[in-house]
Amino acid sequence: MAEFIKNLIEFEKDLSIGSVALRVLLAVIFGGIIGLERGRHGSQAGMRTHILVCLGGMLTALIGVFASNVLGYDNDPLRISAQVVSGIGFLGAGMIIVKSDKMITGLTTAAIMWTTAVIGIAVGIGFYSGALFAVLACVFTAAFLTRIERKRKKAACIYIEIDDMRSLGTITESIKSLLPDDAHIDILPAKSATEGNLGMLIISASLKDVESFKKQAQEISGVVFVINE
Repeated sequence: MAEFIKNLIEFEKDLSIGSVALRVLLAVIFGGIIGLERGRHGSQAGMRTHILVCLGGMLTALIGVFASNVLGYDNDPLRISAQVVSGIGFLGAGMIIVKSDKMITGLTTAAIMWTTAVIGIAVGIGFYSGALFAVLACVFTAAFLTRIERKRKKAACIYIEIDDMRSLGTITESIKSLLPDDAHIDILPAKSATEGNLGMLIISASLKDVESFKKQAQEISGVVFVINE
């Protein structure tokens, strides 16, 4: 085993066509595995995007190693890769979406996109074991932990419409008294488009009995109707 690892290290240092081809192949495989999992969850950044990100990260690392080991340039071989770690943020930012109900989505995909770039850098350097374990950790986190988190943090979204603008403060306080501390209330135009009416959008991750809350809210004077969003 020790002899195999020694030979592998020498193979990587050589930067032969076979060594470069191996890096490219692993970048495609690792990026594809992560991208395939994201695509199954409906993410716009699917297999192709993650493969390209991983390939880009791999090539930047390989360029630095090539410039240092083969061309003999006296520089930091990871300098260009460091720019990838910070620069990949523009792609990640494009994955993050703020919905109309103030819920933010895409953070997981953005984080995985950044991690995929770093995995590519690891492959380019030849740190295959670290890259492989990172891929497995990414897939486990996105595929399994996401399900657990969604079950635990699924937010209740409720719309309330009122027709008594003069008692808005009193109605709001009455509704707040029925809600847990984490509840967020937004004032919106009335969905019914009735003149003089106003809407409230309530979002809470810890509201347990939604139906009971709706019944109690419906009994508040000035509340026209209460529905799930």
